[in-house]
Amino acid sequence: MKERPKIVRLVRAMCLFTWVVALWVVSPEPVAAQEQLDVLLERTAKQVSSFLDLISEMNCTERVLQEKLADNGKVVEKEASTFDYLIILSTSDGELNLVESRIAPEGAKQQKKLRAPLLISNGFSTLFLVFHPYYASSFQFIRQGEESLNGRMLTKIHFQHIPGMRSPAALAVRGREYPLDLNGTAWIDAVTGIIAQLTANVDSGMEDVGLRTLHSEMRFTPVTFHDSPESFWLPAQATVEVETHHQHWRNTHRFSDYKRFSVNTKEQIAKQ
Repeated sequence: MKERPKIVRLVRAMCLFTWVVALWVVSPEPVAAQEQLDVLLERTAKQVSSFLDLISEMNCTERVLQEKLADNGKVVEKEASTFDYLIILSTSDGELNLVESRIAPEGAKQQKKLRAPLLISNGFSTLFLVFHPYYASSFQFIRQGEESLNGRMLTKIHFQHIPGMRSPAALAVRGREYPLDLNGTAWIDAVTGIIAQLTANVDSGMEDVGLRTLHSEMRFTPVTFHDSPESFWLPAQATVEVETHHQHWRNTHRFSDYKRFSVNTKEQIAKQ
């Protein structure tokens, strides 16, 4: 009878040893996964930062289709516009500021004004700023595995805005801006950090200012200029769909004919 406590202690010691071994074997996997995510986010941040260095050196043609939808999804009003499009980057006291410039091309016909105003959607071509170092700390990121997109295997990264932190998007209502708590998914090349596609949503929490849901989708395409063999992944299309208590809108922005310019010259793209 005196030997029984020794057996119990031995069993307990074996169990403890088993748990220690299990933790030693299992723990490296989530640590390694987090390290891989951190490396990919760093690569993506560098790509986004490099793009901002380039963005003020180019312009393009933007075609915007604004649509108002009925409850059944049918288009009841629409308006199409074309602009010379340019993003102007500035920084002041550490603040990042992007301003979109839209100028109607010379000779463009004046559009007939619709009876009801349509949705104005600005800044959605720059939703990639979620991954810029200036905004990245405002989001939580989760790796969601791999997925084939247009023949390329890409890594899916889910992002969720942290309430109270700075946001790259805001809703303007009656002269006041409300930062958007964005959540969404980005499809990223794990080797280069290039973003191929991105979706962003606002699902709830802003009905007090009239917004029920917001869904946006952004696609990028490789663009090559004559003076460089390097391809730049630039915005190709941004779609924004918004529902309020009484309205449903959809805007589609298409970007093409990118030109890179310096002080004295402009250059047409080689291919897109």
